[in-house]
Amino acid sequence: MQSTLSKIKALTFDVFGTVVDWYGSIVAEGEKFGDTHNIDIDWAQFALKWRAGYGPAMDKVRRGELPWQNIDALHRRILDDLLAEFKIVGLSEDDKDHLNRVWHRLKPWPDAISGLERLRRRYIVATLSNGNVALLTNMAKFAGLPWDCILSAELTQHYKPDPEVYQTAADLLALSPNEVMMVAAHPGDLRAAQAVGFQTALVPRPLEYGPDNTREVTAHLSDIVASDFNELADLLGIT
Repeated sequence: MQSTLSKIKALTFDVFGTVVDWYGSIVAEGEKFGDTHNIDIDWAQFALKWRAGYGPAMDKVRRGELPWQNIDALHRRILDDLLAEFKIVGLSEDDKDHLNRVWHRLKPWPDAISGLERLRRRYIVATLSNGNVALLTNMAKFAGLPWDCILSAELTQHYKPDPEVYQTAADLLALSPNEVMMVAAHPGDLRAAQAVGFQTALVPRPLEYGPDNTREVTAHLSDIVASDFNELADLLGIT
């Protein structure tokens, strides 16, 4: 395995859930938004339902039921449905846009920045997310994420786990797939990356869906399994 790992030149990262805590961020900001707009709802359920709409919305694009739309647009479609479901009325267009852009303001897991800083001493570190370029760029500025490069499914007009997303990332970095390691908390993402020829690292995030919904990650045959980004750096021999 060590000889295989020695070929790695870049690490590409899933972002939502792997690098940033979408659940905690949305609940905290939602509660503040509710206080200022007199909205009394269960923001934890709101966050979970918003995230639950993400996969089905992408699948509609993938099947051609919706024309290509980036994640900001899909998040807004889901948000509009949730506002009706939770009987939230009276918001201005600016209010809705601000709420939708909470996904641009997600906070990193505690190990994310220090781990990425260590990893980038040796490797290119890049996003490889279904989030659109503007969202990922704004998030990096907001959270202080030290990416070398922002790569997005938007560049291919496909969504993960379509193989075009991973292959295009390798092509844009002028690397062979086996010179790239995909880092993610989600085995499905890693399986798709492996199918293209990427090496993989599983970093489980049991609190991704909140403290009341801890999840054991289904076993996946990754090249490396690490508890967080600093352990990943340790396992890759970065001091």
